[in-house]
Amino acid sequence: MRATATVSLSLMALLSACQTSTTNTPVANEPAPPIAKRVAHELVAHGHTRVDNYYWLRDREDPEVIAYLEAENAYTQAATAHTATLRADLLAELTGRVVPDDSTAPVRSRDYFYYTRWVEGGEHPLYCRKHQSLEADEQIILNANALAKDHAYFDTGGLAFSENQQLMAYATDTVGRRFYTIYVQDLRTGALLADVIPNVSGDLEWANDDATLFYTKQDPETLRTHQLFRHTLGEDPAQDVLVYEEQDETFELGLWKTKSRAYLVLDSYSTLSNEARVLSAAAPQAEPRIIQSRERGLEYDVDHMGEHFFIRTNLEAKNFRLMKTPVNATTKQSWQEVVPHREGVLLEGFELFRDHLVLEQRSRGLTQLSIRRWDGGEAHELDFGEPAYLAYATGNDVLDTQTLRYSYSSMTTPDAEYDYDMNTRDKTLVKQLEVRGAFEPEDYVTERLDAPARDGVGVPISLVYRHDTPLDGSSALLVYAYGSYGASMDAEFSASVLSLLDRGFVYAIAHVRGGEELGRDWYEDGKLLRKQNTFTDFIDATEHLIDQGYGDRSKVFAEGGSAGGLLIGAVVNMRPDLYAGAIAAVPFVDVVTTMLDDSIPLTTSEYDEWGNPNEKQYYDYMLAYSPYDNVVAQDYPALLVTTGLHDSQVQYWEPAKWVAKLRATKTGDDVVLLRTDMSSGHGGKSGRLERYEEIAFDYAFLLDLAG
Repeated sequence: MRATATVSLSLMALLSACQTSTTNTPVANEPAPPIAKRVAHELVAHGHTRVDNYYWLRDREDPEVIAYLEAENAYTQAATAHTATLRADLLAELTGRVVPDDSTAPVRSRDYFYYTRWVEGGEHPLYCRKHQSLEADEQIILNANALAKDHAYFDTGGLAFSENQQLMAYATDTVGRRFYTIYVQDLRTGALLADVIPNVSGDLEWANDDATLFYTKQDPETLRTHQLFRHTLGEDPAQDVLVYEEQDETFELGLWKTKSRAYLVLDSYSTLSNEARVLSAAAPQAEPRIIQSRERGLEYDVDHMGEHFFIRTNLEAKNFRLMKTPVNATTKQSWQEVVPHREGVLLEGFELFRDHLVLEQRSRGLTQLSIRRWDGGEAHELDFGEPAYLAYATGNDVLDTQTLRYSYSSMTTPDAEYDYDMNTRDKTLVKQLEVRGAFEPEDYVTERLDAPARDGVGVPISLVYRHDTPLDGSSALLVYAYGSYGASMDAEFSASVLSLLDRGFVYAIAHVRGGEELGRDWYEDGKLLRKQNTFTDFIDATEHLIDQGYGDRSKVFAEGGSAGGLLIGAVVNMRPDLYAGAIAAVPFVDVVTTMLDDSIPLTTSEYDEWGNPNEKQYYDYMLAYSPYDNVVAQDYPALLVTTGLHDSQVQYWEPAKWVAKLRATKTGDDVVLLRTDMSSGHGGKSGRLERYEEIAFDYAFLLDLAG
């Protein structure tokens, strides 16, 4: 596609600052794309030399780098100016479906019901609670709109309440780089205490003495969460006690409290292994105690009830099983099996109740909730009655109850939360997402297909479209996937995607290898030296959808973000002819260079996901698919690439360098656009309604290409 907007004088000035003497001559009335200067930088590994002409873009403090990013933004605006009316219509449509003063379902935690709600025009929530009864007066405990008032970006991290529920600790980030500041508020008076703790990760938990707060901190360069500190109210945070420091650079720390509230769990985790420590919430000065020492390949997570820790583990169980162990004998030799390993059933989580055990599991790619009594009896599963859906337990903070709270949605059913009586098997709707406008679920159809991959396996695909959309090969088709870290992309409801469906699109989620939809093997078969399966699965799924009449070959689009952006980058290198356009959001595209640089956030902790390129077999394999390293002189589909200047997970320079190299190398006239949010990080804009501006921009890009 070729854009037809004119270029302003200010844009031309920015472009000229970034162009070399080899700039392309623009066609009359068309904006000229920025052409980044080339500065050869040699990267040598294993006797192999790569030349990176855009390595200089890594310095975010360099005014020339900022000028280049701003020039790209200006070019993107000019090149898409003709879609301004469509974007405005889409934005009004997207925000028009949102209930402006909506609230979440209240969750019971000890003496209070907690919930969040929004006010009309507010970008951030109010955090609220009611004492003992939903009929009680509301107490607004945190007004995020007021806190965000003077900041372009604002995010609330962990919220934690003291045991007496009269003190609240919360963390805020005003940059988007995941460095938070902790504040402590007295909920009886509303006053902030003098305790302010900067540069933390956002994970925080109270001990049970109402005076001790635990929190984690990151390495300032790599952003690896590696330290646990203990703070006593009223004392200088500079004197806080370092409780534990993770020395292994491939491990990070996570912190949470058990459902029993008796223990804090400090989890040291990597891609393939972890090691949990527990701290008594009643004895905050005590040393953490290891549950089971780390072993390569051994994964487990921990909760507590009564005299036992309950442990979900892959010990001799690739799809995980559930164990228990006495609190005073926690090594694996003492573990006793509660739920055995099952072929074809992936145990993803569990919920403990006094009389019941709830298993969150996955079979045939679909989530299940399985309920059993501790005193015996046959387990039963909830029946959801749709071919593709998402169901999970949520908001279950109370052990002594027979009620399970769960959430359910499908691609045609808006999110709903239910209270389920595990004894009588009756369910009560607590809250369902209201979709304003003309939405009627029966106007849409959802399907589940299997696409044959080139090696013979079946790749699941979840689909949704309007009932009147023709399936004769004439419709526009958008295919989305992620395919990394074992993260499953479920068939859940999206009110936003209705704007594409109502304009004739078919929307598909390809559940490619690298996710965990079909169990642990599905994940293992899409990582490390089998990563290429992720990309070929996506291509084969797309081809199958076209062959089955779900899309017109000239109107097929692809979308993915972060590690899913890597997928997009690889796929458009491998099969650029298959897609008319693609959206790569915060894409991880410079794989080899990033994974060779252990100063970059997430590098060392992800060797077990991608491989360590300091070892030649991984270097060679990663080099064969790394999108940045495989840009060649060929026609590419139209591309919209997005990033955030303060992204801590995929550094902004990866997509920036990729776009620069594509411009200098590719043939053909299809547009390549880079859109950098100069005030946000990996998650994009932080405001509730602001985010729809990004979605409207993306959808306008696709609809314009589809014609």
